[in-house]
Amino acid sequence: MAKGGTLILGGGFGGASVARMLGKQGATIVSPDSAMLYTPLLPEVAAGAIEARHVVVPLREMCPHAEVIRGRAVALDEERQTVRVETEVGEVDVEYERLVVALGAVPRELPIPGLAEHTLQFKALGDAIHLRNHVLRQIDLAEADFENAERHLTFVFVGAGYAGVEALAELTELVQEAIDHYPKLADVPARWLLVDAGPKILAEVPDSLSHYTASLLEKRGVDIRLETTVESVEADAVTLSDGTRIDTNTVVWTAGIRPHPVLEQLGLPLDERHRVIVDEELRVEGRTNVWALGDCARVPNAATPDRFDPPTCQHALRQARCLVKGFEGRAKPYHYRSLGAGATLGRDKGIANVFGMRMRGFAGSFVTRSYHLYQLPLRSRRVRVLADNLIAGFFKRDIAEIGAVELRLQPRPLR
Repeated sequence: MAKGGTLILGGGFGGASVARMLGKQGATIVSPDSAMLYTPLLPEVAAGAIEARHVVVPLREMCPHAEVIRGRAVALDEERQTVRVETEVGEVDVEYERLVVALGAVPRELPIPGLAEHTLQFKALGDAIHLRNHVLRQIDLAEADFENAERHLTFVFVGAGYAGVEALAELTELVQEAIDHYPKLADVPARWLLVDAGPKILAEVPDSLSHYTASLLEKRGVDIRLETTVESVEADAVTLSDGTRIDTNTVVWTAGIRPHPVLEQLGLPLDERHRVIVDEELRVEGRTNVWALGDCARVPNAATPDRFDPPTCQHALRQARCLVKGFEGRAKPYHYRSLGAGATLGRDKGIANVFGMRMRGFAGSFVTRSYHLYQLPLRSRRVRVLADNLIAGFFKRDIAEIGAVELRLQPRPLR
C-alpha cells in the first residue's frame, strides 16, 4: 500500500512538489531516479557555470515524509487500484487510494533520417554533461585534425525555444574562452547555427525581447535560420530544408517535447498530443481517484481559458498546490496567471518579462537567475547555486572535461 494512500508516478518538479506539500500525510513516489532535476539550470551546467550536483535535489531530503520506490510504472489496474512497478530487483504491485500521474515528458523525435543516431539531446542531467564533454572534445579534435577544424568547430542547435537558445548562448561563451588556450585555432572561428521551423526565436516572449535575443546571438556570430527544418542528419553533416548541407559533428536536438510514452500503456484518456485529459481540478476525465499534472497533462487554466497550461516548472508548482488543496477538502478550479518568463543568455546577459515589465541585459539575467534560486526547493541547493554563480562571475569558464566519469545517459524511449 502506498504511504498515506497516495501514489505518485514521477519524481519530477510536479510529482515531488505534491509529495512535499502533503507533508506528514505521506506519499509513495515511483521514480527511476532518487533526485528531482531542476531543468531550467541545465544550460549553465553544460557551460560549466554551475556544478552538476547542485541542480538535483534528493527526493528523500525534499520530501522527508514520503517513501521512494526507484523504478518505472509499466501497468495500471484501476479495478484493483494497483500499479505495477518495474524495479532493478523485480516487479512489485503497489496499491493506492489516490493516484497522481506526473510522469513528465521526453524529447520529441521526428521521423528524420539519422536523427536518433546522430543528434545530442538536452533534457536530462547526463545530456548536459555529455554535451559539455562533446563540445570540449571537438575543440581538441580541431587542433589534432586541423584539416577538418571547421567541421569540428561547427555547432548546430535545432529548436529555438528556451532550452535551445539558453544552451547555445551559454556554450558560445564556453567555446570562445576555451579556444583562447589553443593558439593553433586562433584563426579558426567557431561557427554556430540555430535552426527553427517558426518565424521567430523564443516564440513565448514578446517580440521586443525575441528581437533583442536574436540581435545578441548574431553579434556572437550565430547564424539564425528561421522557418527552416532538418531534412537529414549524418555523422559528419546535417542537411536543412533550404538545401544547405553543413559539415558538422555536433547537432543538438531541442525541438520540443512529448508526454512520456508509458502513458499509452496505462489506459488513461489522452488527447491528440498524448497528454492526459484532466478537468479544472486536475482530476483525470472519467475517474474519481486519479489526478494528473505537469508536462504529461492537458491542464485547463481558468486564468487563460483560451489555452492550456504550458509545460513549465512554474505552472507545475501551482498545479501541485491546487491538487493538494483538493485532497484537503478545499478544492477549487485551477486558476493561475503566470508571473512571466525569462532566459539567461550567458554570464551577464538575459531577458525577463515579469508582470508586463520587460528587462534585458544584466537586469534580465539578474531577475531570471533570482527566480530560479527562489524556486529551488532546498536552502542548501540555493546557497550552492548562488555560490557557483558568484564564483563564475570572477573567473573564466571551467574547461575541464569530465571524461573520466562514467555517466548514465537517459535511454531514448521505445517508439
